[in-house]
Amino acid sequence: VQLVESGGGLVQPGRSLRLSCAASGSTFSWYAMSWHRQAPGKERELVARITSVGGGTHYADSVKGRFTISRDNEKNTVYLQMNSLTVEDTAVYYCNAQNVYYGTEYWGKGTLVTVSS
Repeated sequence: VQLVESGGGLVQPGRSLRLSCAASGSTFSWYAMSWHRQAPGKERELVARITSVGGGTHYADSVKGRFTISRDNEKNTVYLQMNSLTVEDTAVYYCNAQNVYYGTEYWGKGTLVTVSS
């Protein structure tokens, strides 16, 4: 599975940004998808996850109520809508795909989100 993130950039605090992750190379609906992030000097952390089908979601406490993960299985794409961004959201955001049958995981190369005034 190949994953390509897009949508990162520089944004002011309080504004919004939407990340996209386009998947190719396998059947998209076989994969639970998630977004992770890694801030400078910190470990990579889970931000949000969505099941392969059914749309069940899970969020880190730090982003609950501000971020929304969604997926379009027709477009083989997962999204992360980020609202009310703060400087603490500054990080490289990575897309992850996990095969629900075999557990294998794949990562994108990441997209940088910088929240600054």
